[in-house]
Amino acid sequence: MPIEHISDTARWVAVYRAMETDRPDRIFNDPFARKLAGERGEEIVAAMKRGRQMAWAMIVRTAVFDEIIMEKLKGGGVDLVLNLAAGLDARPWRLALPPALRWVDVDLPAILNYKMETLRDVKPACRYEAVTTDLTDASKRHALFTQLGAQARRALIVTEGLLIYLTPEQVGALGRDLHAPPSFHWWLTDIASPRLLKIMHRMWDPHVSQAAAFQFAPAEGTQFFRQFGWQEVQFRPAMEEARRLHREMKGMWFWRLLVRFYPKRVRDEIRRMSGAALLERI
Repeated sequence: MPIEHISDTARWVAVYRAMETDRPDRIFNDPFARKLAGERGEEIVAAMKRGRQMAWAMIVRTAVFDEIIMEKLKGGGVDLVLNLAAGLDARPWRLALPPALRWVDVDLPAILNYKMETLRDVKPACRYEAVTTDLTDASKRHALFTQLGAQARRALIVTEGLLIYLTPEQVGALGRDLHAPPSFHWWLTDIASPRLLKIMHRMWDPHVSQAAAFQFAPAEGTQFFRQFGWQEVQFRPAMEEARRLHREMKGMWFWRLLVRFYPKRVRDEIRRMSGAALLERI
């Protein structure tokens, strides 16, 4: 199994950011991605089924998250970005962030300490902090959110590539805890549908361990979050964003043509098969 631990997924996705950065027509620039991915990241991508062909989805997600984060920083009054399960994300170093912004990365010690050591000689663009903790520990998570919430006026929470690995119960508990601090105003996340989850299981189950199993893909989509105090204010479908950014999967033109003949209910389901969702507290 190329992916033996949940932190291996961070190295996997970092390779895709490096691939995009190498392109002359790149849609974002992450000059740290290849070093962060390391040989282990390259080994994972080489061993995954269609490892390089599926890069488009992660590349598009990265670009869309960049856009939404910068939009909220420019017009949303955000003074704290809380990046949960941050992995090897290098946005505090690669984006033109406001110097006064406070950015807090949270993840397991091994992966976050590795990132800090790798980037030790690079100065972040903003006020950066790394917090090593296990987000599945409810008491530690609640204490951290309470502390950070009291220190912020308006926070943006980012969970990129996290929820898919959690159970619905774990996502619900996280959503409830995120809603507790009044200053936690927006929540940016990616979300998959049951249809996509089946595809992911067929393609990648032989390559991932139980520690990194794909789980969360609610049939009700972002409506799942309403019961925990969050509502969708923006949704960017992955396939539409891929077309806009000229990063579509090979043969996507044929898939678009085929979908036109499906009933509207199925077309709508396929449109929201995956994407980036910006949630706002109710």
